[in-house]
Order: sequence, then structure tokens, then C-alpha cells
Amino acid sequence: MGSFKGHALPGSFFLVAGLWWTAKYSLWYATRRNKNIGSTRLPSRSSLRRLEIFESSVVLFFSVVGMLAEQFLANGPRLHLYNSTEQHWEDVMNWQHTTMYLFFALAGTVSLIIHSTEAAPLALERLLLAIAFFNEGFLFLYHLHGRSMLDVHVHQLLLFAIFGEALVAFLEVFHRGNITLELLRCALTFVQGSWFWQIGFVLYPPSGPEWDMKDHNNMMFITMCYSWHLAFAMFIVGVVYCTISCVVRSRLKRTPPMEMGLLKPRDRDAESEDEIL
Repeated sequence: MGSFKGHALPGSFFLVAGLWWTAKYSLWYATRRNKNIGSTRLPSRSSLRRLEIFESSVVLFFSVVGMLAEQFLANGPRLHLYNSTEQHWEDVMNWQHTTMYLFFALAGTVSLIIHSTEAAPLALERLLLAIAFFNEGFLFLYHLHGRSMLDVHVHQLLLFAIFGEALVAFLEVFHRGNITLELLRCALTFVQGSWFWQIGFVLYPPSGPEWDMKDHNNMMFITMCYSWHLAFAMFIVGVVYCTISCVVRSRLKRTPPMEMGLLKPRDRDAESEDEIL
């Protein structure tokens, strides 16, 4: 992560995750809320499971790629933790990043098991996600010793989004399907992604002059800039939610209200089970 690309890569991942979650939760909520207006081909329980399995597989894949990149690319430690000859730790920063990816890999693995089998309760998925975000913030909190003032400040601002995501995900353990909590997590995920890009531009500007790391005015501007990122994230989440809600409602109104009455009792039971996903 000690480069512009190293911050842009995880930033892009969190941006995509925030947009994906916003679209998914908005679609599910709008479908559940408006399905009595008319009839449509509502997503079945099996299709929702396949979607969750795909998402979990993607999270697991990119987490493993992140771990391998930290260990074996750009002169990584290559799984060596301690140099006994020179008596020092080998590339501790890379190991911290590897540990961060490890917890997201665990969250993806547990989610994959939950949605592909009946071996664990659904709430465990959100719990592991909350732990993964908390661990990310915990590692970043003790990742800043000896750095310049502006470097420390931009990373401290990142912690607000990370610990916020951890708290919201933990609340979802007890309030699964709450659209307010889900969209709040989406917004914070989007903030984390865009702020990773901002950190890259501040610490490793690809073009233009370098930032003065000791200028207090720069700290004030960056703090204000963080508020802009938050506002932009809420705007994007709101636009996606409203767009999907309007599209679903419009489509339902144009569909003849016949299919729901023709559903077999077993199909109706499947629809009610979808409510908890």
C-alpha cells in the first residue's frame, strides 16, 4: 500500500462494494415493499442464494489475491515474519495488510458456507463482517507511529468510516434486513473507498506539486474534504435507491395483478422466506 496504486486498488474495491450493496439492498427492499401492488417475477430463494454465493466468492477471491500480493509482490516478506540473522521483523507493514485481508477472507468464507449450506445461522455473516471491519480499523489505528502530521490525519479520518461500518454491521446482527442500517453501511463503504483514493493523491500525488505535510491549513482543507466525500457518498446512495425504487414500482404497476393469486401455497411460503434475506 505504500504507493498511489496501493491505495487506489483497495479504494476501487470498496467503491464497487458500496455501489453493489446499495443496488442489491435497494432492489430487495423495493421488491418486498411494493410486491402487493401488482405481480412480477419476484426473485426466488434459490436465485437470492446464488447471488449471495457469487458475492461471497468474489470477496474471498480478492482477499486472497490481496494477501498474495502483499506477501510476494514488490519485495514482500514472502511469508518470512522474523529475520533471526539481523534480529528484526520482516516487512511488518505488509504483514499488517495481509492480516487485514485475512479477516475479509474469513468473512467471505463464512458467508459462502452460510449461503451454500444450512450449517450456520444467517446472523453469523454480519458478525464476521463487523469483525473484519473492526480489525481493519484496529490495525490502522496502530499503523501511524512516527508519520508526519498530515499523513496521520488522513488515516485517522479513514478510521471514522471503518469503525462506523463495523458498528453498523454489528447492529445488523440483531436487525437484519433494516434498510436504514444497510444503506448507512453502503454509504460508509463508499466513503472508505473514495477516501483511499484521496489518501493516494495526498501522500503519493501522481502529478502536480507535493503536499506540505506540516501545514495546518492542509489539515483543515482535508477535514473539509472528508465532509464532501461523506456528502457525495450519501448523494450516490440516495440516487441509486430512489432510481431502483421508482423502476421497481413502475414495473409492478404495469404488470397484471394475477400471478400472485395463482401461486401455489409452497411458492407463497418461499416468498415469505425471502423476507429475511
